[in-house]
Amino acid sequence: KPILKTMVTTACERNCYYCPFRAGRSQMKRITFSPDELAQGFDTLQRAKQVDGMFLSSGIIKGSVTTQDKILDTAEIIRNRYSYRGYLHLKIMPGVEYDQLYRLMQLADRVSVNLEGPTQERLNALAPKKDFQRELLSMVQLAEEIRGTHPYEKLAGTVTQFVVGAVGDTDQELLSLSHRLYRQYGLTRAYYSGFSPVIQTPFENLPSTNPLREHRLYQASFLLRDYGWKVEDLPFLTDGNMLLEMDPKRAWAERYLREAPIDIMKASRQQLLRVPGIGPVSADAILKARRQGKLTSLTDLQ
Repeated sequence: KPILKTMVTTACERNCYYCPFRAGRSQMKRITFSPDELAQGFDTLQRAKQVDGMFLSSGIIKGSVTTQDKILDTAEIIRNRYSYRGYLHLKIMPGVEYDQLYRLMQLADRVSVNLEGPTQERLNALAPKKDFQRELLSMVQLAEEIRGTHPYEKLAGTVTQFVVGAVGDTDQELLSLSHRLYRQYGLTRAYYSGFSPVIQTPFENLPSTNPLREHRLYQASFLLRDYGWKVEDLPFLTDGNMLLEMDPKRAWAERYLREAPIDIMKASRQQLLRVPGIGPVSADAILKARRQGKLTSLTDLQ
């Protein structure tokens, strides 16, 4: 069943240049729901088996703290009044308070804060009213601190999203920060949203980002998160981006393995994971088969 994706309000006091909900955009109809209305509407849909789970975000009105309280109040009603125990994904507003974030992580299965850009410079070009460190990155750091302070409590995982391709951001910038967040701050996943222009915004005449770039970023991100790769292992071109015509693992192999192939019978697990077509499951199967005898064909792995 689909997840209900909705907002407390489509009004917003921020003026992010790419966003359809930005302040002052007259073509966006502004709608605001109360926590009771949202919770009741979700309960009705959920009981009718039309949806299974909720992703709740919001524009910012009367500041981040007030807006976050609206999201929290909605989640409290869903969990406590309607006894819903399924999936909740709740948005972290920029720069909210510790107690708000802690409660959000108790109520949700997943929480997210959109970093939008990989640096303050890129964020300034996307969303000039947002502070990269104080309002956004600090939320990811604080979420990891909360998990560390409460190790035996079931708390939501953290994800983030980047806007790709609108303001000159490079793959190297995006993936360097993603890798840091995976390793240092327990990020569950980074999402890469290719830029698409919206009319009546400052970016309405910019070109859309090639969807293939978004796809390559996800492939590289999974190499960093799940395969033990480092940022410096990725095959960046001189402009800091990757080839669109070839997936990053294949591009690395073409550069390094064609002239120096690895020996399947001697390679470590980490070396096996560099070979195109070999993932964690296949690598483990190869290691297991090696312990039992010499590999001579693919059927030995079955």
